Amino acid sequence: MSPSAQAKPHIHVACGALRDADGRVLIVERPAGKIAALKWEFPGGKIEPGETPREALVRELQEEIGIVAHTCRPLILFTHEYKERIVTLHTWLITGWDGELEAREDQRFSWQAPDATHALDVLPTVDPILRALQLPEDYVFTPPDAGADRIRAGIPKLPRGALLRLRLPSLDDAAYETLAASLRRSIAAAGLRLVLDRDEPMARRVGAAGLHYSQARLATVPPSRDGAESSSPRLLRFASCHDVESLREAERVGLDGVVLGSVAPTATHPGGAILGWKGFAALAAQSNLPAYAIGGVTPSDKARAFFGYAQGVAGISAYWSRSGS
Repeated sequence: MSPSAQAKPHIHVACGALRDADGRVLIVERPAGKIAALKWEFPGGKIEPGETPREALVRELQEEIGIVAHTCRPLILFTHEYKERIVTLHTWLITGWDGELEAREDQRFSWQAPDATHALDVLPTVDPILRALQLPEDYVFTPPDAGADRIRAGIPKLPRGALLRLRLPSLDDAAYETLAASLRRSIAAAGLRLVLDRDEPMARRVGAAGLHYSQARLATVPPSRDGAESSSPRLLRFASCHDVESLREAERVGLDGVVLGSVAPTATHPGGAILGWKGFAALAAQSNLPAYAIGGVTPSDKARAFFGYAQGVAGISAYWSRSGS
């Protein structure tokens, strides 16, 4: 936030991303006469004193678009500073509701794929939500000492849609690239997205979906060039972060998400700092980016992670032991 932020009113808003069976989400146009009229946003409104975010969400959606949300969970929590105010958005993913959509404020509706809203004039608070909607709940790291055969055998057993980072620090760049290229088709066939942790040219040569940076490398990461590389597929970019300073850096350079931990003690980092779930939630609340919980967590911890506004969970052993490899 800017130095003048303390003088601005700070409001908390609950908003909902309604997702239908085809994966589309509902965007609504702000009515004439309101601030930012005719801009598009996710529906919702101000959290009143004494309300929980979920209570405010249910009330606002009923008042605004005539539906009653019942199957929903936290998606992302972030803060945006406007010229005249600061808004913290408690955003929920909604997959079940009762009632039919009603334009109770004479607003327009649009069902859009999360990656296809570029034709609409949206508020700046829409982009972080779209980013979260396009990422999976599972971020899988390979065991650092895994060989090609073990990785190849485990790939079909990983959660479909997951990100898969090749975390193989003992390999030199040439061997790493050769292995990544040999696995790419198997990874794509399993419905996974390949993430490398070396450099952008290698990721593009291999045809990877993204890159992952350590916290130590964040200072070397170039800012996002959205719109400047239209001839090349956009790479997703992630980083491991452990403090607020690294989160601010990740946000500044325009990363797509972060991995925060360690939530619990792990065998690989026995002396590392432990956040616990409260510590994770407190750090994730300051990230303004989708955040994966890592360190002593498993896919069975997703529900708990979601209520800390996590994107999902990341891990190594929990996924490879599940895959039987």
